[in-house]
Amino acid sequence: MEKIISYPLSLIAMLLFLITLLVFHPIQWICLNVFGYQAHKKSVDYLNFFLVRIAHILGTRFKIENRNVLPKGVPLIFVANHQSLYDIIGLIWFTRRFHPKFVSKKELAKGIPSVSFNLRHGGSVVIDRKEPKQAIPEIKKLGEYIEKHKRTAVIFPEGTRSKTGAPKEFAQSGLKILCKSAPSAYVVPITINNSWKFVKYGFFPFGLGNRIIFTLHEPISVKDHSFDELMARTESTIKNAIH
Repeated sequence: MEKIISYPLSLIAMLLFLITLLVFHPIQWICLNVFGYQAHKKSVDYLNFFLVRIAHILGTRFKIENRNVLPKGVPLIFVANHQSLYDIIGLIWFTRRFHPKFVSKKELAKGIPSVSFNLRHGGSVVIDRKEPKQAIPEIKKLGEYIEKHKRTAVIFPEGTRSKTGAPKEFAQSGLKILCKSAPSAYVVPITINNSWKFVKYGFFPFGLGNRIIFTLHEPISVKDHSFDELMARTESTIKNAIH
């Protein structure tokens, strides 16, 4: 029954989603090229605000737990499990004051209105997962960027999203490069629950009535821990809070 009800609602949501991406693409271009980084960043924030609101049409609710644990004025590295596109949308909007930038696959950097433009021009980095050697300098560049500007890198060490919510194996290399390139950073483990239910039927229709929860865990100082200790603590913290 849920799937049947979801078809018309999903069609409305998908149309609004596409319209929003198309409208914000020229807005982003104008903001960046005429007014600079801060204006572009604001346009991206509000793009994702509207995308969050579109999810409400499907009965999706969002909860951000422990937002007050995030330290200010230092570079941050968000490390999270990955379940759907709304992981990214939610993090951009709900942690917008920390300027999150993503390690993204190259396929998303072209052909998608608004999304591709922001990935290419908003401070994120794009990697080819088939060419690990290409990824190293790009991730290093992101680490140096957040170290210099006291902003936030976001990495999903599973690589691809979990279709059932069950966590996959965490890769270490990307986080290790970020930590080396941003030695004053704090790693923030983030557990995302129920986001996979939004796409439990596949690309269409969407799941209804889901409560997506972002749990921010205690930040871990990079300089005060060995990488092995940091990695083990981060992975176990994230996975132990998945339910």
